[in-house]
Amino acid sequence: MTLRIDPATLAETTAGPGRYQLFIDGRWTDGAEGVTGERTSPGHGVVVSRYAFASASDVDAAVGAARRAFDLGPWPRMKASERAAVLLRTADLIAANAEEIARLDALESGKPIRQARGEVAGAVDIWRYAASLARTLHGESYANLGEDMLGVVLRQPIGVVAIVTPWNFPFLIVGQKLPFALAAGCTVVMKPSELTSASTVLLVRLLMEAGLPEGVVNLVMGTGPQVGAPMVSHPDVDMISFTGSTRVGKWAMESAAKTLKKVSMELGGKNAQVVFPDGDIEAAVDAALFGAFFNAGECCNAGSRLLLHSDIAEDFLAAMDARRKEVVVGDPLDEATDVGAIITPDHLAKIESAVAAATGAGAVLRGGSRLASAAGQYLEPTIVSGVTPDMPIARDEVFGPVVSVLTFSDLGEAVALANSTDYGLSAGVWSADIDTALGFARAVRTGTVWVNTFMDGHPELPFGGFKQSGLGRELGKHAVEDYSEPKTIQIHRGPRTSWWVRR
Repeated sequence: MTLRIDPATLAETTAGPGRYQLFIDGRWTDGAEGVTGERTSPGHGVVVSRYAFASASDVDAAVGAARRAFDLGPWPRMKASERAAVLLRTADLIAANAEEIARLDALESGKPIRQARGEVAGAVDIWRYAASLARTLHGESYANLGEDMLGVVLRQPIGVVAIVTPWNFPFLIVGQKLPFALAAGCTVVMKPSELTSASTVLLVRLLMEAGLPEGVVNLVMGTGPQVGAPMVSHPDVDMISFTGSTRVGKWAMESAAKTLKKVSMELGGKNAQVVFPDGDIEAAVDAALFGAFFNAGECCNAGSRLLLHSDIAEDFLAAMDARRKEVVVGDPLDEATDVGAIITPDHLAKIESAVAAATGAGAVLRGGSRLASAAGQYLEPTIVSGVTPDMPIARDEVFGPVVSVLTFSDLGEAVALANSTDYGLSAGVWSADIDTALGFARAVRTGTVWVNTFMDGHPELPFGGFKQSGLGRELGKHAVEDYSEPKTIQIHRGPRTSWWVRR
């Protein structure tokens, strides 16, 4: 497999890096301590972004602005229709700036430009869906408590939300959080990954253009220890919405527990695609390739485990390997690219180490070579077969273009293998038999199960995981409720009977 680099698109990166500031209380600003950072494009090897990085004092200022905007500002007190109008204007502005957003994500994350465009289009749909939920958030009333009592349950915004997002889907994942928090009436402090912050900066600009009041959204950039840690522990933050690794999620929960903040966590995954002999094999091969190599496998939802019935395993692997060799690896800005660059050199080395450990334990490797490049870091899509359940590569998240292949003999064994990790984010099953498909779907311990498809997504459907894949759900009709608190009001009419006995 050869690496495809287009000199014309490579030339686009030589115009010089973009420069980006923090956004606090309605103003663009450099960090109080003057700390800066820069991002080298993983697909081109040149600096494409320079950032002002925040310090603890900047985080404090951002949280203070969000606190004032929530306690004193208009946003939580607006009509739902007014908040929805801002979200809809934002969606229109995202759509109008889609190409610029996609290009920023492709440059900073290494993802193919075609995929980045699809993610921006998906984000537009999510923002519009969140706008609809702003107008449908409601409480309850109870008129059955007796003639002298009426019970009312209100849904009120939870307050200041700290949103922390990862590098693998910079624009899409903030779209799974921010519009729902805003729809509920919350105010926000955001920290994108220090590797991929540019598209979030652009989003903030669009929000201001859409008419969002000052202080409602604040943006701080920098590393987890310097910026994420003070956000999570800040006493004026009411809720944490975090997407990232399970390891960091555990730390964030521990830190948030000191002030009993609400936490929503979308964490790691080791997701299985299970193929039975009666499934559509051609479609399953395509889905297995997509699930494993989409976004270079840097995806919590990746189909990083392939469970094949022993009767079809050999033929399936042969077909998959033949198709694997046709996957185009190369320049993220090239329209023909299927798999782009790996996010950092350190992460590439980590992926290679996991693959080497598996082959050292007896697994069989197809692909897996680092592709030579003077610009960026690339890895050949990799199939690791002959994997046994006790191997780390069968259980641990690799987060790269690597799929581990195991075999099974019946439904019970398939379910046991699928459930044999600490994660429970998603799974897929391929079978023409409804009993097999439904039996697997009900038995597997994951938050999403795809039947005869893989990695489809819709704003209407909740997303999240079981076990160590996270807490809570994003998207779906209850997403706005997650950023609210129920409040009970009991209204008494007429004379009240004294509680003590009169003599």
